[in-house]
Amino acid sequence: MVIARARPGLGPVPGAFLSDIDFRQVRKVFGDNVVALHEFSLTISSPTLVVLVGPSGCGKTTLLRLIAGLEKPTSGEIMLGDERLDILEARKRDVAMVFQSYALYPHMTVRENLSFGLKIRRTPRDVIAKAVDEVSKSLEIDQLLDRKPGELSGGQRQRVALGRAVIREPKVFLFDEPLSNLDARLRDEMRYLIKRLYQRLKTTTVYVTHDQVEAMTIGELLVVMRDGRIHQVGSPVDCYRRPQDVFVASFLGSPPMNLITGNVDGSASVLRIERQPDIPLPAAVLRRIEETNTKQVVVGVRPEHLTPGAGDGVALTGKIVLEETLGHETHSHLELGGEEIVVRGSQSLVASPDGVVVSALIDRLHFFSKDSGLRLD
Repeated sequence: MVIARARPGLGPVPGAFLSDIDFRQVRKVFGDNVVALHEFSLTISSPTLVVLVGPSGCGKTTLLRLIAGLEKPTSGEIMLGDERLDILEARKRDVAMVFQSYALYPHMTVRENLSFGLKIRRTPRDVIAKAVDEVSKSLEIDQLLDRKPGELSGGQRQRVALGRAVIREPKVFLFDEPLSNLDARLRDEMRYLIKRLYQRLKTTTVYVTHDQVEAMTIGELLVVMRDGRIHQVGSPVDCYRRPQDVFVASFLGSPPMNLITGNVDGSASVLRIERQPDIPLPAAVLRRIEETNTKQVVVGVRPEHLTPGAGDGVALTGKIVLEETLGHETHSHLELGGEEIVVRGSQSLVASPDGVVVSALIDRLHFFSKDSGLRLD
């Protein structure tokens, strides 16, 4: 079982265990044999902002729908605190979900959309009015209360959808790719707003996205998924700096980690790469290679850890095939022996007749088994 308990710098929260979410060997199968989740086990401590990240079809939204009660697990249990969540009707679960498509009532005003959830709970009118006033001001939509959704921009609609969830004060917030319909600038604004809301409310939040930049900036804790399975759980920095397998290494980062395959020469303790100098293998990696009888190794290096010139580390020589200038940085694509790598720097690389030489310090390199894809140290 994977345990997500760390809350660096936040300290204990009285009664927080009441909102812990515990997935116990949850399996979800659609139709005859379409497996969306394979014996998924994860404990999310409260309050934590957890981001489920991975490619489309990896099971992220299925997990949200299981928490919300829109789907039932094929097997396994889902607990919210000490309560069995998966056997409750959706309306009895104290969770609020923000959808990608906003899901606002088009015939209602913003005020009516915000207050609807409280009205069906028979909340007193004065309490509703005060809550609507507070939430609308905090989300800067207090000037839009008498408009209907059709009169709002995409960013304004998403703020209303967010306000409708916040006003209920649930035990758990669920976000299903809420920013994917917005343009780049609005996505930046909404990321900031969601993070600030979480810091203020300190409510357990499960956020789904396939955008790794969004995941890195929003999440306290990442759950990196593929094909209904967990590949890594950790802080955004840990997952980025120390990926546990080739998939996580290649998925997180923009541009992603450069990956080059080489053959192990155990007698010389090096990795041999076609048309490149041998790469010395660290002792911890060598021990793991011997234990697993690994013959081929994938070496990875982040684009920002490659610098022009031979330097003091491992040198690679290639030919420039493309350069992308982004203003604050340049991405240089190099071809070397059939492989392509990206170098991220503040300026363009200078080519010579013999090609371009870039280097990385040995402690910036990552080593993975070619067969299993797993990290070797």
